[in-house]
Amino acid sequence: MQNESRIILASSSPRRKALLEKIGLSFDICHSNIDENIKKGETPEEHCLRLAEEKAKEAAKNVKRGWIIGADTIVFIDNRILGKPSGIKEAREMLNLLKGRHHKVCTAFCLLNAVTGNKIKRVVESRVKVKNLTDKEIEDYIKTSEPFDKAGAYAVQGIGSFMVEEIEGSYTNVVGLPMEELEEALEQAGIIGKPR
Repeated sequence: MQNESRIILASSSPRRKALLEKIGLSFDICHSNIDENIKKGETPEEHCLRLAEEKAKEAAKNVKRGWIIGADTIVFIDNRILGKPSGIKEAREMLNLLKGRHHKVCTAFCLLNAVTGNKIKRVVESRVKVKNLTDKEIEDYIKTSEPFDKAGAYAVQGIGSFMVEEIEGSYTNVVGLPMEELEEALEQAGIIGKPR
């Protein structure tokens, strides 16, 4: 896949980096720090779309040209957004909430042109079923430390894959970037050519 313009990923996520590398994109990384608190009255979709755009805009301050990809992934259940757990207690609480049930994973991305300000935004939702975890499975998983920097306290592509019974929708969306939709946006922006 040929990239016809500079791409900047506004994320330090190794998962997003790996997904972009897998489709053959060359890109730079420009991490952006923003306030990720939920605003009153915000739906999960509005929340992750806003954060994806804010991350892209923050990174744009540090680059002179190119297309910036800002992204945000959230897990939600019963209309409650589950961010990254602050410690063992919160990780345990989240995993107990998710076990034996379906929840939704929402990833938004914003593709922003650093020069023109043109942007393409999308939000993609997947539905995930977690098996009925035992207390021991939860405690053993927490001991791996994997839950602590993951929304919803688990990683579908990591050790946490053992707990995922089914995924409806995009798998890469659950990992952190809906690649099919992102590739369409990159084509729409003229950054990559359509595959022959």
